[in-house]
Amino acid sequence: MSDATFLEFVVFFSAAVMILGGAVGVITMKNPVHAALGLVLTLFGVAVQFVAMQAHFLAAVQVIVYAGAIVVLFLFVIMLLGVDESMDLSIEPIPIQRPLAAVMAVGLVGLVGAAIVRARDALIIAPGDGIATAADAGTHDANIKQLATNLYGDHVFAFQLTSVLLIVAVAGTVLLTRKWPKDVADTESSDA
Repeated sequence: MSDATFLEFVVFFSAAVMILGGAVGVITMKNPVHAALGLVLTLFGVAVQFVAMQAHFLAAVQVIVYAGAIVVLFLFVIMLLGVDESMDLSIEPIPIQRPLAAVMAVGLVGLVGAAIVRARDALIIAPGDGIATAADAGTHDANIKQLATNLYGDHVFAFQLTSVLLIVAVAGTVLLTRKWPKDVADTESSDA
């Protein structure tokens, strides 16, 4: 085994440990801020995997968009809502939500299973075909132009709609957590 191959294995398994450790942290941490930091670790591990596959643009997008903007948005919402305080989980706000979630989970597992069974025979693995096709398309500039045309041409409405959705989510969070004068007066009168 050459030194380059050994180094690739070390990078792959180190990033895999980062991804799995962060994912386990997201699931097991009781504090939502710590869980969000576990998500950051997972997202950075995925970025390392992208760099190892020579997908530097995807690695940069992974760090900037997901580890940067999305996790910051999560932390912003967590801090504004005060979710880090202990909550009584025995009180069901919507009584039907758990059975409905179980039905949805069974349906989702069934759909994924059906998709795997149906696609199993159609799967043809030919290593290098995608890389060869990308190399035949031209230089990196052609790929960037194709990505820009796709994102800002064909899907510009969806791109802008996503940004509006994120702005509405942040504004809604601020409005939901704001203490209105009536709420402050009610709190003070109930404390007295």
